[in-house]
Amino acid sequence: MASKTVRRRLHQGDINGTDHEHLHKSGSDSLSEPLLRNSRCDESPSEAHDHANYQDFQEEQRKESHHWTYFCSQLIIQCAQCLANIIICSGSLLRRCLPFPSITHNGQDRKDLPLFVSPLQQERLRNLQQRLEVPYNGTCLDHQDALRQLWKLAYPNRDIPSLKSERWKEMGWQGPDPSTDFRGCGFISLENLLFFAKKYPDSFQRLLHKQEGERAEWEYPFAVAGINISFMLVQMLDLQSGGPTTMAGIHFLELLGQDEMAFDNLYCVAFQMMDAQWLAKRASYMEFNEVLKSTKAQLERELALEDVYGIKDLPAYNLLKR
Repeated sequence: MASKTVRRRLHQGDINGTDHEHLHKSGSDSLSEPLLRNSRCDESPSEAHDHANYQDFQEEQRKESHHWTYFCSQLIIQCAQCLANIIICSGSLLRRCLPFPSITHNGQDRKDLPLFVSPLQQERLRNLQQRLEVPYNGTCLDHQDALRQLWKLAYPNRDIPSLKSERWKEMGWQGPDPSTDFRGCGFISLENLLFFAKKYPDSFQRLLHKQEGERAEWEYPFAVAGINISFMLVQMLDLQSGGPTTMAGIHFLELLGQDEMAFDNLYCVAFQMMDAQWLAKRASYMEFNEVLKSTKAQLERELALEDVYGIKDLPAYNLLKR
């Protein structure tokens, strides 16, 4: 016996507003008409209500989709900003991951690195450049006190001489008036010597008194050598321009972001490195410029090492003793 299929059809209500349901029986199991109407006028109140709910549901889905799209876009932007900050704070990350073409600068080949400078690096570089602009003033009481303090640190058990005395030659000044030797580099060279004496007193005393190795009869003058090292670093790091353009200067800027006193610490490393070069070459006074040039080349090589993220990572830092 063939199964009976009941199909429900809705018709418009009669004059009293009542709907009548007509049941039709069919001898086939298949449905010849869809159960959902395409025409809105054919919908019952309950079906219209369901349709409105469905539209509301779709609208909520659309709004939620837009919300998550906006959220994801903001998350991507924040991640990009974080990545940019990482690159800015450590330019070495970009330098070590990406190749850059070589160009010529001042007659020397170097890699043209994109220079990302963080606000902290900018501030510290600006402060350092301001220090470079201060000349030594022999009439300034603060500068006079700094010079006396240097003597006291160098010779703690001896009386401080007058500002013009032959005794200053014992420290390695060229004449009885040290102020004349500062013309080459300004007050910062005295600050460097003071920093060396305070931060690394053992190394300072060993170099001042030439306590290590076989020394030449005609040694380099300690204080004047210190001024030359300050001047060499300023030139090597290109600190007097608007921003560093040399490889060493760019690498130094990375270190400056980690250490506000990077220049002074690098000065101490360079002084110790120079003395080691002096002993290795068995040099005498007339060869000082050659030794200084060799020191500069070695320091540039160490600054370019991939695992150098701070002054203490420089191989020559291990020569320093506190």
